[in-house]
Amino acid sequence: MALRIKSHWWNDESERSLPEIATALAFIAWRLAVDKAINLHCERFVYVSDQQRLSVIQEYLVFLVQIADRLAHGTLDEGDRRTLITGFARKLIEHVQDNSQDLLGPGDYGGPFVDLLNRRSDEYAEFQLTDDGPSYPFLRHLGFEIQTLMGEAEENRWVIDQVMDKDGWEAYQGFARAFRNLFD
Repeated sequence: MALRIKSHWWNDESERSLPEIATALAFIAWRLAVDKAINLHCERFVYVSDQQRLSVIQEYLVFLVQIADRLAHGTLDEGDRRTLITGFARKLIEHVQDNSQDLLGPGDYGGPFVDLLNRRSDEYAEFQLTDDGPSYPFLRHLGFEIQTLMGEAEENRWVIDQVMDKDGWEAYQGFARAFRNLFD
């Protein structure tokens, strides 16, 4: 079943601030990332722990931050883009911290996510997002990172194909549509 994402404002008349849009984007990105992590399980890929599942979710979140940055680059000036992406990332850090703490217990989960986001941002900087969507290397990088997290188990051998051919593309499409709708 497809994930239903609400990406239109309840009151179309009022202007939305960039922090409000960033908050909505973070909520949408979290839902998409969780949905894709669940989908891997539904496709018979095997998680060995909640930590592993949360790590997969975080890889999707990092991917969607990169998508948001590329989409914002084409529509916002540099200051507004920085405000939006920074607000978006901060809200995602809160989601990661809160949800990880609920599942794994007390600890610092936001800090390592920031480190991951910074590390992956350098890596993703080489890849292109065109009007047609993320390039093959863009999706391949996401697939590779998730494959690495899922391990060498026989059941998870083809997870990179699932992410590249289906789940990563669907996450992009849902997020890009929501991004555009929130600015309409």
